Amino acid sequence: MQNRSIVASLMLAVCVLFVATPQATSQEQKEEVRYRCVEWKTKHIHDEAQAKSISKTLTDLKCEVQQSSHNGHVDLKYRCPAWRKMSLKTHADAHKWEKWLKEYGFETEHHH
Repeated sequence: MQNRSIVASLMLAVCVLFVATPQATSQEQKEEVRYRCVEWKTKHIHDEAQAKSISKTLTDLKCEVQQSSHNGHVDLKYRCPAWRKMSLKTHADAHKWEKWLKEYGFETEHHH
């Protein structure tokens, strides 16, 4: 009988813990930014380190990237014709990425 009492107490504790533990709320859900850039875009960048950094970012975003250097600058050509998405932890991060993508000529959609 004592074992049943212990089991019942444990089951009750688990139920209370489950109910008392906040479940994922809309504020905790990840933010999602969708993006694409159908047409080729070109950026003329005079700082080689900056060109390398931007090229890596675009590559990490699964964009097609072409790079050529001439006349003291780097031409960075890129596109991403298919819709892609990224999940971000905060609303602020989503807005930062959305702003960056728009500055580089991408279409964006931001979902909560």
